[in-house]
Amino acid sequence: MDMQQVSQYARSLYDAHGDKAEAEAAAKMRACAEAGKNKEAEDWQSVRASIRALRGANQS
Repeated sequence: MDMQQVSQYARSLYDAHGDKAEAEAAAKMRACAEAGKNKEAEDWQSVRASIRALRGANQS
């Protein structure tokens, strides 16, 4: 997943779930990791980091 896709997923999740979006991305990351889908887990980790950045920008 490229950075533009990561940003789009992060924004969509944040818009849909608000402050719970980061936890949602973390759950998806864990599920992928447990299923042995390491690349997808890495993608969700990137989405999670992007959501964290969005949350930080919106908290000011």
